[in-house]
Amino acid sequence: MEYSLIFIIVLFLIGFIGSFISGMVGIGGSITKYPMLLYIPPLLGLSAFSAHEVSGISAVQVLFATIGGVWAYRKGGYLNKSLILYMGVSILIGSFIGGYGSQFMIEGGVNLVYGLLATIAAVMMFVPKKGSDAITFDQVDFNKWVATILALLTGIGAGIVGAAGAFILVPIMLIVLKIPTRMTIASSLAITFISSIGTTAGKILTGQILFISAIIMIIASLIASPLGVNAGKRVNTKILQGMLAILILGTAIKIWMDVL
Repeated sequence: MEYSLIFIIVLFLIGFIGSFISGMVGIGGSITKYPMLLYIPPLLGLSAFSAHEVSGISAVQVLFATIGGVWAYRKGGYLNKSLILYMGVSILIGSFIGGYGSQFMIEGGVNLVYGLLATIAAVMMFVPKKGSDAITFDQVDFNKWVATILALLTGIGAGIVGAAGAFILVPIMLIVLKIPTRMTIASSLAITFISSIGTTAGKILTGQILFISAIIMIIASLIASPLGVNAGKRVNTKILQGMLAILILGTAIKIWMDVL
């Protein structure tokens, strides 16, 4: 991989834009950065990444992007520790299995898993959400078995594509577990941070990470993610959900067109 100045700038911009969006809508960023890394460099005549390399870069970048997001939300009162514990432990196991096991998959298989995850998430985001953000922290209750099982399955799929799983965790928490929007955004960042630990460990052990590319993305993420979180706090939650749904649907359509 040759790192020209233009290539470095393009990587930085992909990382910055994706991380700003991730901080704003509570996703790890891979929902936007995975296709951007896959398609933009070759479109500009630069070196192309393989699906395995993209998933490896995404895994490391998400690990650092979520640190910034969780830090920005730490004093807001929106982090649900019980939810983070149950889903975090489960998704850590699943993400390591997916991250490590992805070495045995062909590129088309990795993209196929991404397309499936994005499609499921897009469909779930368009299901009308019942409930209110007026609910207090003490009133929040959820099915712990459902949360644990769905987090494990999400972790396996997300571990394969290096996505940490926030883009599917968010609709699961909103629609299935009925968690208030702002609590979902904050808690999902904490859960994806835990998930990205497992995913990154699996990718490093199997040699799927290009560290220079990952470092460029990390620097962009550390700058952009907190900015995105601060912007997200000033935007109506319905607008946040709408933005997330559009992003996920657009990505799902593009990936399926490419796979098919």
